[in-house]
Amino acid sequence: MNAITRRGALLATAGTAALPRFAIAQADQRPVVTIAVQEISTSNLLEMLAEQSNVGTRIFRNYVEPLVDTDWTGDMSLQPGLAESWRRVDDRTVEFTLREGVRFHDGDALTAEDVAFSFSPARMWGGAEGPRNPPPASVAIARRIFPGFERIEVVDARTLRYVNRTPDITIEGQLGRTAAVIASRRAFEAAPTWQDWARRPVGTGPYRVAEFRPDQALVLEAHDEHWAGRPPIRRLRFLEVPEVASRINMLLSGEADFATDIPPDQIAGIERNPRFEVTGGVINNHRILVFDKTHPVLANPLVRRAMSHSIDRQSIVQLLFNGRTRVPRGLQWDFYGDMLVRDWEAPRFDPAEARRLLREANYRGEPITYRCLNNYYTNQTPTAQIMVEGWRAVGLNVQLQIVENWSQITARTPGRGIRDWSQTAAFGDPVVQMPPNFGRNGATTATGEWTNEAFNTLSDELLTSVDRARRRQVWADMLRIVERDDPGYTVLHQTANYIAKRRDIRWRPAGSFVMDFRATNWGA
Repeated sequence: MNAITRRGALLATAGTAALPRFAIAQADQRPVVTIAVQEISTSNLLEMLAEQSNVGTRIFRNYVEPLVDTDWTGDMSLQPGLAESWRRVDDRTVEFTLREGVRFHDGDALTAEDVAFSFSPARMWGGAEGPRNPPPASVAIARRIFPGFERIEVVDARTLRYVNRTPDITIEGQLGRTAAVIASRRAFEAAPTWQDWARRPVGTGPYRVAEFRPDQALVLEAHDEHWAGRPPIRRLRFLEVPEVASRINMLLSGEADFATDIPPDQIAGIERNPRFEVTGGVINNHRILVFDKTHPVLANPLVRRAMSHSIDRQSIVQLLFNGRTRVPRGLQWDFYGDMLVRDWEAPRFDPAEARRLLREANYRGEPITYRCLNNYYTNQTPTAQIMVEGWRAVGLNVQLQIVENWSQITARTPGRGIRDWSQTAAFGDPVVQMPPNFGRNGATTATGEWTNEAFNTLSDELLTSVDRARRRQVWADMLRIVERDDPGYTVLHQTANYIAKRRDIRWRPAGSFVMDFRATNWGA
């Protein structure tokens, strides 16, 4: 038995040992669907206040739900979720009306009190006593994503008001984010510890968590009391298979029905078999490179600018992605609408300018460490290798260091210089990315990599201003600072997300990492 078959044999038993295969088939004719993924969870947890990642985004919508949904397979617009409707009360307040007939996986009916609990100190903000108090890392995530949150007002069992301390024209979008999913209060309080809860959260999604083995498998089973009706799949099995070739082999051999994170150069080979196809395309995520400006060399913004001008982004797009993605207009999106800075571009590939900047910076060949995961992102390692060669060509001494996990990527150890990251826009406004990731209390401030006081002041204004013309100017000024004057990152390319699957399965990919297995996206 080869390694792939052993993996399949081991994981095929997940959630099926209680009944013989024939008995299960007689009881429920819905399919069991297996998805081979490169990683299930970066934190080894399923609580979305801890798992803010691309891989977490892929799975979350199947077992937990927010008040506001997104048209993932359509135009990415905001849609009713657990809230059937909402209305603006004022610049700080939005009133939500909950759906009738929503039940948690533990059988409890959803009420406004559950929503209030989901945004309470016990679940989100910390400060409660006991083993279920959320850890500091999750509290920090909540505070970055909801910096202006003040309270939830319960009007009646189906009506609540989300109240901000400051004006915020993006509350509705923020409540569609992964961190805004609603939890069962009774199940949370019954969990022995926060980690027990975080590995088996109880939500309202179409599938419930049946089994989670970190680094191996996640098994979700149909929640037949789901408000949208009986789910079309009996069991979803996400199997962790880090190697691209192994995921493809599992698909071709019948061990998996889907294989994720397919590099474009593998698409033609898969589709030579008429039983399979590859779906997907560009999504609401950009790949970026983050600078640590506390590094003694990178402290000089001229060096960071030189690094940006040494990256041949178009070659990366053509060579590694077969032209199936694009270089964006900086860290922004066309669906920003009137907030899009239309005359903005990513730094041009200009080796002569890079050399000039390095001379001006008096750079003498000092080493710069580049920490990189091994293909967590599609084609991550070959992208890094191309960039290292481009930097070497202009005289930059960049040393590629492949590490195993995100903790090693961001660890404040000597020599930390540059690293990979990506940014997702869950809705059409720059507040979705900039303040929580680069602002005053943002992720790069927390990791000690990058902060800028002028940028922070503008970021605070972006969060609270209701003057749309002023917000557009603020956003343009923020881009100039973080991408030109004092680079905190440089954009590489828009993410292209490809998923191989059995051709006979009628299923649509999303404009996001989300994999949607609701009835509206199965067999349609």
